[in-house]
Amino acid sequence: MKAMIFAAGLGTRLRPLTDTMPKALVPVAGKPMLEHVIGKLKAAGYDELVVNIHHLGEQIVDFLRTNDNFGITIRLSDERDALLDTGGGLARAASLLFPMTEATPAEDCALVHNVDILSNCDLKQLMEHHRSSGVGATLLVSKRETARYLLFDADDYLCGWVNKKTLETKPVGFRYEEGKYREYAYSGIQVVDAAFCRQMPQDKYSVIDYYLSIASRREVRCYVQDDLRLMDIGKPETLEQAEEFLAL
Repeated sequence: MKAMIFAAGLGTRLRPLTDTMPKALVPVAGKPMLEHVIGKLKAAGYDELVVNIHHLGEQIVDFLRTNDNFGITIRLSDERDALLDTGGGLARAASLLFPMTEATPAEDCALVHNVDILSNCDLKQLMEHHRSSGVGATLLVSKRETARYLLFDADDYLCGWVNKKTLETKPVGFRYEEGKYREYAYSGIQVVDAAFCRQMPQDKYSVIDYYLSIASRREVRCYVQDDLRLMDIGKPETLEQAEEFLAL
C-alpha cells in the first residue's frame, strides 16, 4: 500500500526548536515525529511512501539514508525551491505516488498523513473503507470540540466549512444553517484516489480549501472512527503529553 507524509512544514509553532531542525525530526517520546509516523504506516502494511521536504530538508534526507529508509521504499518530493502547502504538495507528489509509466489499477490510492499527528486510527481499515466508497478522497474526522468545522450531509459528503466564532464560511456562497449538517474536525489523515489526485492543480494552496471548492461534485466524504484518539504534536504543550498518549 502507498502513503504520503506531509513533512515540509516550517514548524513555526515549535520555534526555537525548528530554527535548527525540521519539524519532522523534532523528538517525541525519544523518536522523531517522522519515525513515529513511518513506523505506524509500516506496521499497517504500507510499504511505498513519499515524504515531502522543504525547511532544512537535507536533514530529513540524511535521516532516512542513515536509517536505510526503515526497510521500505521511500521517495522524496522536494519542495526546497518553494513550499507548496498541502494541496500543491499533494499534487506535486502525485507523479511519485502514481507513476504514469505504471499500469494503475482502478483501486489504486494513497493514504496521506500529517507528520505531526499521533492517533490510534486503524490505517488499513481506513484504506479499505475508501476503496469501497467510490469517491475521490476520504477524510478521517472526529467529533472533537473546535471553532472550525467541516460540514457533511446525511450521506457523509463534504458540503462546506464554518468558523463558529467568526461565522466565516467556505466555499464562496455557502450558507451555514445550525443543525443541518454533520459537523466534524479534520484529523490530518486522509486517503486519495490516483485519478482524483492527478487532476489536482499544480500550484500552492490548501488541500482542504481545494476540496471545499469542488464540494458540489460530491467526490469527498468523511470517515468516523468511533474510538478515535488523536493528538496534534505540532505544539509545545502537546510535545510534553505525547509520551503518555503513546503509552495508552
